[in-house]
Amino acid sequence: MLNENCGFGTKAIHAGNGKDSQYGALTTPIFQTSTFVFDSCEQGGRRFAGQEDGFIYTRLGNPTVSILEAKVAALEGGEACVAAASGMGAISAALWTIAGAGKHIIADGTLYGCTFALLNHGLTRYGVEVDFIDTSDLNAVKSHLKENTCAVYLETPANPNLKITDIEAVAKTAHAYNPAIKVVCDNTFASPALQNPLALGADVVVHSGTKYINGHGDVICGFVVGKADFCSQVRMFGLKDMTGAVMDPFSAFLVLRGLKTLEIRMQKHCENAKKVAAFLDTCDKVEKVYYPGLKTHVGHEIAARQMKDFGGMLSFEVKGGRAAGMKLVNSLHLITVAVSLGDAETLIEHAASMTHSTYTGEELAASGIPAGLIRLSVGLENAEDIIADLKQALSQI
Repeated sequence: MLNENCGFGTKAIHAGNGKDSQYGALTTPIFQTSTFVFDSCEQGGRRFAGQEDGFIYTRLGNPTVSILEAKVAALEGGEACVAAASGMGAISAALWTIAGAGKHIIADGTLYGCTFALLNHGLTRYGVEVDFIDTSDLNAVKSHLKENTCAVYLETPANPNLKITDIEAVAKTAHAYNPAIKVVCDNTFASPALQNPLALGADVVVHSGTKYINGHGDVICGFVVGKADFCSQVRMFGLKDMTGAVMDPFSAFLVLRGLKTLEIRMQKHCENAKKVAAFLDTCDKVEKVYYPGLKTHVGHEIAARQMKDFGGMLSFEVKGGRAAGMKLVNSLHLITVAVSLGDAETLIEHAASMTHSTYTGEELAASGIPAGLIRLSVGLENAEDIIADLKQALSQI
């Protein structure tokens, strides 16, 4: 049995693993099956009644997926984890489990575009009230809490402007008002290698596992981590009934492979991002750099306290605004113009017209997302080559 005091890298490789009693396979096999055989009708009835553990149907659970869930739960310090077919599948399943008609959610205004759309245009259609605020402002959190508040939802670092919110302070504020309020933190930008919101008082962690957890740009997946009873509700209601966003066994196999190198990948992502941020911060043609590792970042001190390192994501604005920023993006050779993040390749995008196109111009401004903001996912190439490509592109504007 794995010692719970083992290091992160050891857990990423060994947590949740079971011995293959049939063939002795070292690597977790892919159980590519939709259904599972019962020994008897009575056994099937017991499993459906929850009186006996065991697999029934892959929409409800699968051995390959279950091992991955146990691993992610261990890495986040949670009692349990539910895997989903996408990050939005995980977020939707969690929020549908928490919220319902007549309930109220406080959400940060700075969110991934599809999460913002779910909260702003989706849940509100079904009687859920949502207030978008700046969760880094504790007075704003306090002033918006009310009797029917069921959740406080935030990202930190936030997508795409790397805003930092004090998770512990928000959790204490929400729970002091009502211990039943779920504080939900999207930990995608940091990954469990750099930040563990549950240890800071959050109730639920969600991930787009497509990003750093998988790390290879070849799987779409998501995770919900928290208490065992809550995750059971997410699995049997939010996932089974409301979204059907079930992870398939082959995707789970690929993510299990990716997790083995998460710790060392994150070290390199952080190392490269610091060098790139420092370079951009000295460029005459760069208006502003958004990276929590810079001491000039407004959330630097909080990030230094609640994160193990500052991550591989940064954003920046160039002088000349949106047009100049888009010209820079179009002038790159090595860096790839694409959405997503956390891949080995360095990826760049114009947030307002891509990942955050669900925001209106007014909503972008209110959420602190400049129209010309360029988001950069710093990859695993040599930092000198990433910087050289940015330098030549900057010379074009």
